[in-house]
Amino acid sequence: MLRGLAIRNVVLIERLDLSFGPGLSVLTGETGGGKSILLDALGLALGARADSGLVRAGAERADVVACFDETPEEAAASLRDLEIDTDEELVLRRTVGRDGRSRAFVNDMPVAAGLLRRVSRDLVEVHGQFEQRGLLDEASHRVLLDRFAGHDGLVEAAAGAWRALVRAKEAAKAAREALERDLAAREDLKAELEALELLAPRPGEEACLAARRRRILAHRKILEAAAEARAILGDDAAAVLRGAARALGRAGSEAGGMFDEALSALDRATIEAEEAERLVQGLGGRIEEDEASADAVEARLFALRDMARRHRVEVDGLPALLDDFRGRVEALDQDGAHVAGLEGEAARARAVFDEAAAALTAARREAASTLARAVGRELPPLKLDRAAFRAVLEPARPGPSGVDRVRFEVRTNAGQPFGALGRIASGGELARFALALKAVLAAEDGPSMIFDEVDAGIGGATAAAVGARLSALGDAGQVLVVTHAPQVAARASRHFRVFKHGARTEVVELDESGREEEIARMLAGAEITGAARRAARALILGESE
Repeated sequence: MLRGLAIRNVVLIERLDLSFGPGLSVLTGETGGGKSILLDALGLALGARADSGLVRAGAERADVVACFDETPEEAAASLRDLEIDTDEELVLRRTVGRDGRSRAFVNDMPVAAGLLRRVSRDLVEVHGQFEQRGLLDEASHRVLLDRFAGHDGLVEAAAGAWRALVRAKEAAKAAREALERDLAAREDLKAELEALELLAPRPGEEACLAARRRRILAHRKILEAAAEARAILGDDAAAVLRGAARALGRAGSEAGGMFDEALSALDRATIEAEEAERLVQGLGGRIEEDEASADAVEARLFALRDMARRHRVEVDGLPALLDDFRGRVEALDQDGAHVAGLEGEAARARAVFDEAAAALTAARREAASTLARAVGRELPPLKLDRAAFRAVLEPARPGPSGVDRVRFEVRTNAGQPFGALGRIASGGELARFALALKAVLAAEDGPSMIFDEVDAGIGGATAAAVGARLSALGDAGQVLVVTHAPQVAARASRHFRVFKHGARTEVVELDESGREEEIARMLAGAEITGAARRAARALILGESE
């Protein structure tokens, strides 16, 4: 809902701040008072084309701010992508310089003017002389017809069937393309499978081989140390000690007990030397068993890693790759039975979608007839008694919304051909067609609606009918109307009078007595009589109905 509008230096408006609320608000005033300027200013905030002619004489720039109390979800999602916060309120701002350059802002963040236009489509619908938004957009007609019909279940069923069909078709297409690729490379695939089967990779094998290789490398260092120890000890370390003992023993009788301690030491050293030689020799022998398998371990590890690089997978992914290749070869051998199954599922999904779409089309055709009759009943009271409305269904490319294109068409006189709203109706007729449609399609929580000169060329009972329908729309949401019809103004919940004060346009919100005086002016013209005031009071109280 439009909560407020702030205008600075736009044509005849120097400074203006307006607050709006729910229900029907009207803007009245004499021709030339500046009502169209208000709408031009609002259009600027909604992303309309900037024009330096809007800048007030003597000012450097024009500035307009439109505040909305909430943001529709689709618009909020677009703004969140730009990191613009919309949790509390939505403020659209536009400035235009004397040189014609404009700047646009959403919640004080600079944006392109095109974003303002996209965001404002969900906020405001404008009908009449000022601009057309909403009903003239053919893309919205299908949604409006479905909302009128209330067949949400059929719409969701078609959308769900479409999503299932898309998934089934994508799965079948991917499988078919994979099969065709495999068939084209059948021999290569079998050769790769044979190589993988010959290699026979096992889960976790790389880690085991790498650990074993580390042990072998460590054993090599041990062997080198043992070999060096053997070289130092030589083959006769114990023999040298025994020879020394024999040399001392030959003179033992002459030495008495002098050599006993040395001989005892040589005897112990000989025993330790023999033990050391045995241990060193034995250590090297035990490790020689692992050394013999070193080349085989490295060859296996490098073969696994080379295969993994060829197929761009991790070594631990080779067993799964082997299973995949086996499955693909089996699929080839089965002549694509898997693909045929998926294509069968896609065909069944298409049948489900076709059935759901056909049911939705039938419901839409019935709803189109009902809508045409309902709108037709609204036209005569709006002085469109020779006009007609219809909702046309045409085949469209299948999608989540079914297989229908919906277009609203009108004709203004019997015997004339039907055509699009924007081409057939003009000015006030177009606004009244929009009013008739909105009266039938009215829903709460919709965008704010603005009607400009919806009462152009009508009066009396027709103007009263227009006012009644605008009031009903106001009960469901927010409606702003620029009007010259007292019958419309009398229906307002808020009434604003637009007038010139010197060279400036001013706007005031009227109280009850002010409303009576303004409606009396609209009835009587320049001279307000007592009869005009009584007639105005009767209109406000609804006594003329």
